Parts: sequence; C-alpha cells; structure tokens
Amino acid sequence: MKRPIKIFQIGCGKMSKFILKYATEKNCEIVGAVDCNPNVIGKDVGLLFKEEEIGIKVNSCLELEKLLKETKPDIAIVTTMSVLNDLEEILRVCARMGVNTVTTCEEAFFAQNSNPTLYEEINRLAKATNCTIVGLGYQDIFWGNLISNIASSTHHITKIKGSSSYNVEDYGIALADAHGAGFTTDRFEKEIASLDNISPEMRQKKIENREFMASYMWNVVGWLADKLGLTITSMDQKCVPILAEKDLESKTLEMTVQAGLVRGMSAIVTAQTKENIEIEAECIGKIYTEEENDKNEWTIYGTPDTTMVINKPGTSELTCADVVNRIPDIINAESGFLPTSRLVEPKYKVKDLNEYVIEQ
Repeated sequence: MKRPIKIFQIGCGKMSKFILKYATEKNCEIVGAVDCNPNVIGKDVGLLFKEEEIGIKVNSCLELEKLLKETKPDIAIVTTMSVLNDLEEILRVCARMGVNTVTTCEEAFFAQNSNPTLYEEINRLAKATNCTIVGLGYQDIFWGNLISNIASSTHHITKIKGSSSYNVEDYGIALADAHGAGFTTDRFEKEIASLDNISPEMRQKKIENREFMASYMWNVVGWLADKLGLTITSMDQKCVPILAEKDLESKTLEMTVQAGLVRGMSAIVTAQTKENIEIEAECIGKIYTEEENDKNEWTIYGTPDTTMVINKPGTSELTCADVVNRIPDIINAESGFLPTSRLVEPKYKVKDLNEYVIEQ
C-alpha cells in the first residue's frame, strides 16, 4: 500500500495513548475517534498521546456509524471493554460497515469457546461484508505464540502450565471491575466466584445463552488448544479473591481500597484434551503494592521439561505494540471473526506499516 494506513480509534482511555503514539510512529494516519466519556469528547486526539493537536476531535460513540461511513478507515481499533457482550453493538457496526477491526477485548481473543452464539453472528456478518475482526494484545504473544513455539521444540508433552500477573491499575475501570477490585468479599462471592460453582452442564447452557463470564485464561486455553491442534474434552474455571493487606490507593477506581477489601483475583482454568495433554493457566490481576511487578511464567512438562520466566514485562505497552504490529496482518487476512491462531505468525515490523499491506 503506497499511502498510510487509515485508523479509527474507538475508546480514548489509557490504552489508546500508547496505541496512537505507536501507530503514528509507524506512519499510520488517524482519521477519527469516538468515546462515551464527556470529559474526553471534543478534545483533539493529538493531545491524548502528545502535546500538539492534529486536527481530529474525539466524537461521541453515538456518531460511530456516520463517522465510519465518512472517514472510510482501513481498520478500527477498539480499546473499551473486556467482555464480548459489552462490545456487541460496536462490533456489529464495524462489521456491518465492512471495517476491519482489532480489539483489546480479552474475550474476543478466542470467543468461540465462551460466547459462540454472538461470535458466530459477528463472524457471519464480517464475512458478508468482507472484513476481518480480531481480538489480541499481550496474550497473543506472551500467553499464546511464545508457548506454541516452545511446544514446537518439545518431543512429547503431558502438561502445559502457565501463570501471569498484571496490575489492574494499568488498564482502566472495565478491567478493574472485572477483577472485583474494590469489592467486599461478599460482593466478590456473589458477582464473580459463585458464577463458577455450577455443573459442567449448567456452564455449557450459560455459554450457549451468552451468560457465561469467562476469565481471560478461559479464552487463552481455547486458543492454545486451537493453535496446537488439541481437542478439549472438558474445562473448569475457578476465581479466587486477593485481599488487600493494607490500604491501597487506586487512581483507576478513584478510591482507597481498604485493608480487607478485594484488590483483584486469581483465575485458574484447567482443560483436559483428547490427546491427554492437560492445560492449566492462571491469570492474577490485582492492584499492586509498591513491591510487586508483572511476571509471566510457563512450563511445558514432557520430553524435556521447559520453563519460561519473564520478569517485569511492560504488559500494557506490549499489549499496545502487538495491536499496532498486527494491523497489516489483519488487513491482509481472510474475512471473518478470526483468532490470531489463524493469522500469519507475528513478526516485528521494522518498516512503515503500510509497506506490509498486500494490495488487493
């Protein structure tokens, strides 16, 4: 592609600042932006990620369809909510307009195993309008492709076990709420933990009825099985609260999380497969104390055992860099609502992003 890639930003919170900066540095052109926050609407987009205006104002989400029609972007970037149901209208609009879309929505990473009904509806719509919709971010590399690459050099595998921790302060209010940050233990039990105290049959019914609340690793485990060609026979999920041992200030929640309140949670997903390879994955999202840092650790048990540990990864920045680096891959991909396990292998993009787009 000879001209810059045209991007449209949906959601102008914390993550968008990195994404817009990285995208413009790779010669992408911002053609529009929307948000639902009245404190952001009307501001120049350039002021979100640098100290100068670029002549593009943040508009209301209510104007999304009209603006997509006017600006004709090559891709929309959605950094708003973590649950697919909450993103339904935005994704339907983008698909209906035939706009390629990438989202940091964690459930969209592999939504076919947690919300297959809505996934299939959006998938059919995207195929009908010849556009591609993809969910990705940190998990694409650090919970997905790195693990599959290690697996590819392993002779025999019996189990894959992973654990990753991150600071909910870095991602905004939607993620903090999804982890129960600031909740009482009773509220956490009622709104989060109790939802998994059900039979496999009841869980499947909830999945079919679009009522299942998947932890982030639920979709990651599905992605890994898809990437490695495994057939899942059963899956289980458990969410455990992590309590504050001392008062913690939360800028995201705009409150003091007092000792004894929930500051986050550990979500553990375990899957059995037809191939007798167990996958166990844990994500730990919490408001950090001053001593804590992000950590990503995975072990593949088999012949031989291999452990990968990454200390202090810049999780939010890596999430945003993956979004930007994958833009040409999404534009070049087949139509539909695709997991990144069906995209080309991720590669560092040293040149301007438009140089990687294949002309149709």
